[in-house]
Amino acid sequence: MSAESAESAEPSTPPAPKASSMPSVPPALSVPSAPTVSSSPSLSSSPSSPVARRSLLAAAGAVGAAGLVAAAGAPAAASAGRGARHRAALVVHNARVFTGVRGSGPARAVAVGRDGRILAVGSDAEVRRFAGRDTEVVDGRGGSLLSGIHDGHAHPTDAAARSLRPSLDGAEQTVAELQKTLTGFLKETSGEGGGGEPDGWLVVEDWNPVGLLPRGTAPHHSMLDALPTRRPLALRGADGHNMWVNQRALDIAKITAATPDPVGGKIVKGADGKPTGVLKDDAQVLVSRHIPEPDEAALVAAAAKVFAEAAASGITTFMEAVSGEDELALYRALAAAGKLPQRVVPALRLTSEQAKDPRASVAYVKKLRDEFDGVPGLRFGTVKVFLDGVIEYPAQTAALLKPYLDKDGRPTDHRGDLYVTAADLGRVTAALNAEGWQLHAHAIGDRAVRTALDGYAYALRRTGRRDVRNTVAHLQLVDPADLPRFAELGVVACMQLQWATRNAWTVDTLLPYLGAARHRWLYPARSLQAHGAHLSGGSDWPVDPLRVWNQVRTAVDRRGTDAEGEGDLYRAKEGISRTSSLLTHTLGSARQLRMAHLTGTVECGKQADLVLLDRDVTRCPVAEISGAEVRLTLSGGTVVHDGESPSGRAAAARVTRAAGRPRVTCGCG
Repeated sequence: MSAESAESAEPSTPPAPKASSMPSVPPALSVPSAPTVSSSPSLSSSPSSPVARRSLLAAAGAVGAAGLVAAAGAPAAASAGRGARHRAALVVHNARVFTGVRGSGPARAVAVGRDGRILAVGSDAEVRRFAGRDTEVVDGRGGSLLSGIHDGHAHPTDAAARSLRPSLDGAEQTVAELQKTLTGFLKETSGEGGGGEPDGWLVVEDWNPVGLLPRGTAPHHSMLDALPTRRPLALRGADGHNMWVNQRALDIAKITAATPDPVGGKIVKGADGKPTGVLKDDAQVLVSRHIPEPDEAALVAAAAKVFAEAAASGITTFMEAVSGEDELALYRALAAAGKLPQRVVPALRLTSEQAKDPRASVAYVKKLRDEFDGVPGLRFGTVKVFLDGVIEYPAQTAALLKPYLDKDGRPTDHRGDLYVTAADLGRVTAALNAEGWQLHAHAIGDRAVRTALDGYAYALRRTGRRDVRNTVAHLQLVDPADLPRFAELGVVACMQLQWATRNAWTVDTLLPYLGAARHRWLYPARSLQAHGAHLSGGSDWPVDPLRVWNQVRTAVDRRGTDAEGEGDLYRAKEGISRTSSLLTHTLGSARQLRMAHLTGTVECGKQADLVLLDRDVTRCPVAEISGAEVRLTLSGGTVVHDGESPSGRAAAARVTRAAGRPRVTCGCG
């Protein structure tokens, strides 16, 4: 589908309710047991006998992969006739249906048609008429049934690539401990194809850029040079914005004291003017282009596991936040192998240099779209630009309106790095918006956020188009003067609210360097909502572990499972209601991705992208939302995760293990 047709097909949708207008939350329910499935048309709430998973998949998955990208036609009426074409392939009953539709009454059951769309929503009795002899029937046992989660900002293909390499898991270590760990990795990888001495690269994932102990220890290539190897080494920061390499890697990349910083990146140099081995943002490319790519078959297999984990988490749609030819080729291979269970909106990345040439940028994204437009599951129409880096000490590459403070609270002359000017962003946005494409801007600091808004304001004046839904992602720090501008300009605020918790990353590495007055404006979700902004949600996975339901919970209580000690991160000021959080991560992101006419709510005629949970997340204690388990995930009517199957249990177990990873930092892309 073209960028233009993707937008024009969608009618306007009402704004998400503000926190002050949310209904009161009923008392908590007990956590129900796992769902059971039967092939009987009876919709009584008594336990039913499980059927073979093969039978369930055969019935519910009748539409196949094509159903994932089919355009929704006219909504099917819930009171349709009882002919064969109106019999459901699947019915979920005895559930608490969160429709996401303003003013909708309570519902307990949903029928899924054989075309992969929602056939009926209502009470158990109302939906009974759609069950035939061959309809699969799932007893929800009182758990929530809602729209599939739409992850409005993630990097699933990067998660796949990372899984093929050894990982430091964001650990905090002394230099000696780190050297011992890396020595072990060298031994483990010495026999791999292309590995070994002296030329086999060792690439290690999830290095913590602020994790060297004691605190304040600065990474230097000499620490890596001391390892018993001549191999080139590269430690990839879990934040996606930092890389630490040894002297051998610097030599291969021909990085010296005379090498200039690339546009959008920085080669960190010491007092002697020589490279320290740390590369920030686009300077990483100077080394990464010399690192061999993973084996294609291995990468496809890893990606298949990653997307299965996402389905086990309840995700039915992704925005791939940095996409180029390599990522698109991987999606094509996955789709060809039948291993792409989600809809994917690839955000085609423009470099800082490309953003200066609007005409060439339009030609570039059109070329990629034309080459990969036939891949089932992909929906083009989004372009990505990085405006700044990350805000945490010591990186501090996020662009601020006022300078960072030093550790003693005194002003410095450093305001971070701005990679694209408002003028350049405005011109390239106007050119792309005119062709129906939307912009998705990475903006962590308040100066980067303002730059995004200024650029989008210019594009709106030039094109008059408010329907493209340009987006600002991350919004870690927003100046209060800019809060009303989101609604005024029709800009979507895509937030990663799992980060909005009180821990070392939001206190130790930020509070001293921002000061209390600015610190209060971290992740201002409620303030944005109160000013009429449309919120959407994303994970930024694998910067953070994929913990969808903890993400939903943290948006509400600003604590989540990552909170250290007592207290929350300005819950009274910036926490949103649980209804708002559920809408943010379903309808909100569907709206951001211009798919709300297809998905995002539980309504007749929409694609059956549905998630069944083991508890009612609309009523259970807020803290218990984090532990919600996905029992069933449908995408376009196809069962893409069955929590009771061996493969489903394996995928869920991988999600659980990954959730134990420590938080590293934020702002991957």
